[in-house]
Amino acid sequence: MSSSPCNPAAGDAPKPGRALADGQTEAISAQLTRLRRRLKRLEPLAEVTVTLPRSGRSFSVVRPLDVDRLLDEAERDPEEQLPYWAELWPSGIALADALSLEPETVRGISVLELGCGLGLTAAAALRAGAELLATDYAPEALLLTRLNCLANAGREPATLRLNWRRPSPRLLAAAGPAGFPVVLAADVLYEERDVEPLFRLVGEVVAPGGLLWLAEPGRHSAARFLALARDAGWRGSAETWDGPWPDPLDERVRVTVHRLRRP
Repeated sequence: MSSSPCNPAAGDAPKPGRALADGQTEAISAQLTRLRRRLKRLEPLAEVTVTLPRSGRSFSVVRPLDVDRLLDEAERDPEEQLPYWAELWPSGIALADALSLEPETVRGISVLELGCGLGLTAAAALRAGAELLATDYAPEALLLTRLNCLANAGREPATLRLNWRRPSPRLLAAAGPAGFPVVLAADVLYEERDVEPLFRLVGEVVAPGGLLWLAEPGRHSAARFLALARDAGWRGSAETWDGPWPDPLDERVRVTVHRLRRP
């Protein structure tokens, strides 16, 4: 599979906290309509209200309902990537909550998100004032992220399609020799085969002394990733989130948000 760029978001949308002029409101409404039109293939879509457990911030997240159809389509994917992006995961909620509680961590900073999914964490980062580049393997995830960010934060992130087993030169160029001061990743380690490629990638894109915020629900693959990071000299702190989560089936899920500083 190739890693190809998606259209960057328009940079004229207002920053969080600013009142919208009539023209801006109309422009945002028109862009939301255009994005919805491009997402028609994913219909039916549902709009879910997510309230973050600690900060109490609320977001309206649009997501596809027919995940079974997406699973059928994934069988034809040469990378055999399942549509994890189509679900609202506790890790994304916890990371969005952590950012909402500490907005100064990303405000005015160039931030990269690996695996943006439906865009909840991205929307929280934009509300906090980040200058965000959101990446995902699935083009549909990038469109939904743009839609959900625009609806919740009044602006879109730049987006880039990414297969982290074969990182796009566009991503490495965006990181540049200095790297990103902050990189976000929520529940990206579903599969053991992704541990080493993802660790190599964060070593290339996180700035020396920069932070990787990694939210994970205790998967074995995440433990392996964290062991690699410790062995390589990454240091940091961790905090746990116990919900409550929107899906009752996630009742017992405990998410750990790691703040890992690159040596």
